[in-house]
Amino acid sequence: MKGTAWKFGNDIDTDIIVPGRYLIYTDEERLSQHCMEGLDADFSKKCKKGDFIVAGKNFGCGSSREHAPIALKGVGVSAVIAESFARIFYRNATNVGVPLLEAPGITDLVKDGEEIEVDMEKGTVTNENGDTITFKKLPPFMMEILNQGGLIEYLKNKR
Repeated sequence: MKGTAWKFGNDIDTDIIVPGRYLIYTDEERLSQHCMEGLDADFSKKCKKGDFIVAGKNFGCGSSREHAPIALKGVGVSAVIAESFARIFYRNATNVGVPLLEAPGITDLVKDGEEIEVDMEKGTVTNENGDTITFKKLPPFMMEILNQGGLIEYLKNKR
C-alpha cells in the first residue's frame, strides 16, 4: 500500500479524532467531514483514500467511543501507524476495520506529507528516501477481520 503520511503527535485522543459535538452522527460520511479538524481544519479535504496517519505515543486515548475509528475509516485512512495505541481504541478500530500498526520509532522516520509504502506481509514501512522500519505484524485472524471490513462483516461471513 502506498499513500501520503499525515503526521500527528503524542496523546491524540478520541475528542481530537472526532470532536464530541458530532457524536449525534454515526455514519462514516458525516463523521469523516470532521475527522482531525481540531488539529487540521482541512484534514478531511486533504486526506485521500489510501493515505495514512502517522502518530506518536498513545494514539486514541480518551473515551471509548467507536465514532473516532469510524471517522478515520470514512475519510479513507488505510491504516494508522503509531508509536503506541490506547488499548480500547485499538479494539474499536479493529472492530470497524481500520488497521492499527505499532511501529516504535515511526515519528523519526516519516515526515508530514511524504509518500510512504506499507507492506503488511513483511511488516515494514518505507519512506521516500528508502529508509525502512518494522512494525508488529498483525496475526492472521485480525487480518481476516480487517480484510472483511470489520468484526460485524467478519461474523456475518462466518455463518
